[in-house]
Amino acid sequence: MSYGVSAALQAAVFKQISEDVQVSSLSAGAIYDAVPAGAVPQIYVTLGPEDVRDASDRSSGGAVHRFSVSVVSEAAGFGAAKTLAGAVCDALDGATPTLDRGRIVGLWFERASARRTGTGGAIRQIDLRFRARVEDE
Repeated sequence: MSYGVSAALQAAVFKQISEDVQVSSLSAGAIYDAVPAGAVPQIYVTLGPEDVRDASDRSSGGAVHRFSVSVVSEAAGFGAAKTLAGAVCDALDGATPTLDRGRIVGLWFERASARRTGTGGAIRQIDLRFRARVEDE
C-alpha cells in the first residue's frame, strides 16, 4: 500500500465536517484545512497531523490512517469548544464518506486531549484523534 489514498481521505473528512449542519452552525463555517494567516474567528475547526501505516493483506492494498481534527477557541472556559468537538465526533465517528480514490472500510474516534494554550492559557484547544482503515481499489 502506498500513501495514495491520503489526499482523497483528507478531502472526504473535510467535506464530511464542512457539510455537517451542527459543526457548521457551531463553528459559523470556520472549518479549515490550514488555518489562514491573520485574524481568525473566536472558535474554529482545523485538520491536523496524520500518521499512516500499511495494512495490506492478500486480498487488497490498505492502510490505517490516524489523524487529528482540532477545535480551537478563545471563549472563556471549555464549554463551547467541547460542544463543537462533540459535533465533530458525531459527524465523523462511524462515517463512510465516498473517496475519489479507494474506499473507507471504517472510521473511528480514538481519543481526545483538551488543553489551554497561548499567552496566559487564553486559548482552549481540543485535539480529536481518529483512525480510518482504507483500501485502495
